[in-house]
Amino acid sequence: MSREKARLYTRQNGKFLCGVCPHHCLLDEDQEGICGVRKVQDGELLLKNYGACVAEAVDPVEKKPLYHFYPGSDVLSLGTWGCNFKCPYCQNWPISQEERERQAQRRKPEEVLQVLKQAGSSCTGVAFTYNEPSIWFEFVYDTSRLVKRHGYKNVLVTNGFLSFDALSGLFPYIDALNVDVKAFSEEFYTRYCRGRLAPVMQTVEKSAGELHVEVTYLVIPEHNDSRGEIRGMVDWLSGISPDIPLHFSRYHPDYTFSQPPTPVPDLEEAREQALQKLNYVYLGNVPGHPGAHTYCPECRTLLIERGGFRAVIRGLEGGKCTYCGAELRIYT
Repeated sequence: MSREKARLYTRQNGKFLCGVCPHHCLLDEDQEGICGVRKVQDGELLLKNYGACVAEAVDPVEKKPLYHFYPGSDVLSLGTWGCNFKCPYCQNWPISQEERERQAQRRKPEEVLQVLKQAGSSCTGVAFTYNEPSIWFEFVYDTSRLVKRHGYKNVLVTNGFLSFDALSGLFPYIDALNVDVKAFSEEFYTRYCRGRLAPVMQTVEKSAGELHVEVTYLVIPEHNDSRGEIRGMVDWLSGISPDIPLHFSRYHPDYTFSQPPTPVPDLEEAREQALQKLNYVYLGNVPGHPGAHTYCPECRTLLIERGGFRAVIRGLEGGKCTYCGAELRIYT
């Protein structure tokens, strides 16, 4: 096991109170956190997966999904094993729910920087993704700090269930966030995720004023797809900013969930409902659907056309619509 010492903890009656996420696991000798990667051994709280990359690839930034953050560019995507949620429909469950230390390639932050340099000019930076990035906070912090210093961008694709200490510690080095809001009810989070909604909402609210934020909502039939629940989520998001991009993603059976995929008309209905209050609402996991394109909220002209995970800019220059001149919160 890695001997890297964990950070963000306090001592409480001889035990370690982890401060990385709102679970606040209180751990004694030989005990492990819910995330599966933090363990007390020999009187120290250790991180088992520092630099342990189980998944590594250069991906289109649209795959994260981030649609308003350097569209058409690539990011070096890194993921480890473990998660602080236990979602039974997880699409990346082989790494999020199973220990993969033997399959991991140990990377130092300096090695990540070298891989970035070799990836070429289309690669704008690093995305910590595939599983919950906050669980290897120490590696994310060290790596994002280094690559930021060399002019690269950093992205977190997160479930949003991290403490404010962890989040605020990353603010100086993270440029964009995609937060996966699982549902808009505490009951869903308690029953299916082993988590809570309120801290996730706080992550979105506190991050929106600090960096670029987009939100993904996986629509699962008969679980989180009611009109009332979606209305509540849209009302909340629009109250933060109507310019936050929202991605309705199509569920498909995975891990222990076997019910049929989300009907596309249900996604389209959710999108139409959300567009009443949000300027940018997208459909994901529906190849070829026009709901993946970006339109100017002022003149409704096509600005960015997407096919698969690739984007072609049609009417955007310097963050402005080339047709009506509207200023848009899209990084290019």
